[in-house]
Amino acid sequence: MKVSTLTLVAAALVGFSQTAMAETKIGFVNSDRVMREAGPAVRAQQRLEKEFEKRDQELQRMAKDLQAMQEDLERNGATMAESDRRTKERSFNDLNRDFQRKQREFREDLNQRRNEELASVLERANRSVKQIAEAEKFDIIFQEAVYASPRIDITDKVIKALSETK
Repeated sequence: MKVSTLTLVAAALVGFSQTAMAETKIGFVNSDRVMREAGPAVRAQQRLEKEFEKRDQELQRMAKDLQAMQEDLERNGATMAESDRRTKERSFNDLNRDFQRKQREFREDLNQRRNEELASVLERANRSVKQIAEAEKFDIIFQEAVYASPRIDITDKVIKALSETK
């Protein structure tokens, strides 16, 4: 009698959990793809490139100047007068120090601006995900997963919703 009651209760619980799982609606969003493909993310990347283009060109010019100075020192250093060689080495070291400082500042400024732009895009993406979840009655939407079936992937919907907003 006890065994059949436990079996009946276990069968009922299994049936209940399967019914509960069947009613649960799960979604997945690939955040990396959203940040690469969504209109606002692409526009943010273009703004960053335009904003930092002049500084990047200046750094490239400085790198070429440094390389030319180094080659000149290597090629002609042995035949130069000691004072000329020291002056050129000092100029090279000063330019190299300036280059490294500007390069570090460039990276820091670029990372800060990129983080600001991406935070704005991410906030909009999260709002879009929430709107889709509420409209389509999702119980949960994951943004990180080891594996997600294409059947539950709503990334394209999120990209489309973001691209429709300005």
